Amino acid sequence: MPIALAALTSLLLILHARNAAGADEFLYAGFAVGSVATTGAASVLAPSGLLRLTNDTKEAFGHGFHPAPLRFRDAATGAPVSFSTTFVVAIAPRYPDAHGHGIAFALAPSVAVPGAVAGKYLGLFNTSDSLGNGTSLIVAVELDTAMDAEFDDADENHVGIDVNGLRSVNSTPAGYWHDDGFGGTKFDNISLTGGGDAPLQVWIEYDGANARLEVTVSHYVLGWSFRLGGGRAQNLDLSKLPRLPSSGSSPSSKRTMPPLLLPMTLLVLVVVILLLASAAVAALVVRRRRQFAEEEEDWEVEYGPHRISYKDLHGATNGFRDLIGAGGFGRVYHGVLPRSGAEVAVKVVSHRLRHRNLVQLLHYCRRRGELLLVYEYMPNGSLDQHLFGHPSSELSWEQRAKIVRDVAAGLLYLHEGWEQVVVHRDIKSGNVLLDADMNGRLSDFGLARLYDHGGDPQTTRVVGTLGYIAPEMSKTGKATTSSDVFAFGAFLLEVACGRRPVVFSNNDSQDSPPSPGLVELVLEHWKAGKITEARDPRMGKCDEDDLELVLKLGLLCSHPDPLRRPSTRQVVQMLEGAAPAPETSPEDLGNSMTLFEHSEAFDGFVGVSFPSTSGFTTATMPTSASNSPDEKRQLLFS
Repeated sequence: MPIALAALTSLLLILHARNAAGADEFLYAGFAVGSVATTGAASVLAPSGLLRLTNDTKEAFGHGFHPAPLRFRDAATGAPVSFSTTFVVAIAPRYPDAHGHGIAFALAPSVAVPGAVAGKYLGLFNTSDSLGNGTSLIVAVELDTAMDAEFDDADENHVGIDVNGLRSVNSTPAGYWHDDGFGGTKFDNISLTGGGDAPLQVWIEYDGANARLEVTVSHYVLGWSFRLGGGRAQNLDLSKLPRLPSSGSSPSSKRTMPPLLLPMTLLVLVVVILLLASAAVAALVVRRRRQFAEEEEDWEVEYGPHRISYKDLHGATNGFRDLIGAGGFGRVYHGVLPRSGAEVAVKVVSHRLRHRNLVQLLHYCRRRGELLLVYEYMPNGSLDQHLFGHPSSELSWEQRAKIVRDVAAGLLYLHEGWEQVVVHRDIKSGNVLLDADMNGRLSDFGLARLYDHGGDPQTTRVVGTLGYIAPEMSKTGKATTSSDVFAFGAFLLEVACGRRPVVFSNNDSQDSPPSPGLVELVLEHWKAGKITEARDPRMGKCDEDDLELVLKLGLLCSHPDPLRRPSTRQVVQMLEGAAPAPETSPEDLGNSMTLFEHSEAFDGFVGVSFPSTSGFTTATMPTSASNSPDEKRQLLFS
């Protein structure tokens, strides 16, 4: 049988009065003045019929007695008599966190409770007899709403059975068991001080043979039914019970709080909440504006149609999460443009680099010192992945020759086809991307420098990838179209031979001389009359004449003397068959290289190229043109 309980300040319901429905039973569907005997703060409220046990007085308690005593022992045998009682109650504390110590249903030998004290003594006991060491003969069911260590209370919301004292012989948390819907039962807690808005019905049944009790109670008593002896007390007709007064209807409630205090408190609270909300919204707006803030310079007005917002790039790349490549000067992300659905590659370039324009770009964006570049997406990746990264990817000579001519045409456009000269400064297989049709495209202009046609390419630093840097750059500090041709020569030999320009053997160390470079290797094969044997053995059959042309042109472009190298236009013409390769022998070429390397013009060459773990390392080397004393003593690898 369920137990549902609620309580507030000290209260006592004592059976001690005349019958209303029979000799051993009574029924109250509301109370009339004088129908029950009240003491202390208890009173019957007319015309509502509520029995109120306490009022707004502090440290008060009230008793409500049934006027005539009832016999709870059998006259013949002296055995305890069973009884059943039920009533509907509700607690209505003035403030949720300010309530009394509880309520009790008690059986006492007399209507007089001498020395009873309010508070934790529940209007039943006092300091001398609360622990059961006095003369009080009271059995009570307490609905305790405060935990008192003196009485070994389990918590501040429990039901206890008290015999001649407040140290309960048995107690349990207030609540009830019910069907959980899965064939079992579930226990739900009930707050003893939470019934102010809805009355609770209380059952108290005592089985004399088995000594079993079940209970529930609160502040206002709306109805009461009792039966002594066997059987259950009469059911209460809930529709006939009096209703609880609305909150604040008590006359004393007007004195508990100044009339304007609550509205003013609410107004201040609303204003504070609005101010905090406004500040939070403003902070969020500022944060988002800063996140997507962009810079714009005067020169960008001319190229505005190609500009794309940072917000669009952020969404296209899924928050810059799909990283497809990274280098010393930036990271590359895969993305899909929201409007066109086109796949793109977005490069984030460090703010240390300055560009006036980059050719073959779809979009760009400037933000917080960074330049974001949007390229057409190349599904086949970079050329070096096919040459060195994928053992199963074997490029045929026809594919390699086509890629070489594509890159040469792109380089010619940079050097001569645009309104300014664009020196790439980092030509290598890793910066050649392959589209869906395996066409080669020169990419990664992170190191590019622009100057007017016929102008002087001023610079004080040498940048590029070791193995592709022209030797004169360490002397002059100037990147030119001729230094790009030197790097292109290393690229030609790299593609034809399937080898890096400079490679250490397993027995080499960085303190020992490196293994013969690619230029020396191809030159030795040419001297032996077997230049085509230097080719990559993985590419199978090939056009021997075409391969020989590429190898010889690669050697010619790799000449240490920039004046002996062909121009970019001559390179393209020779690759396309529009101009013959210059007549020379391996001995003449080798001797001229050796003589130049031992000449005064070559004294500035200060470094040797070697590969990093991921290919070639981008280098920044000091030059004689530097103005920084510290810079002259540095050789930096990034």
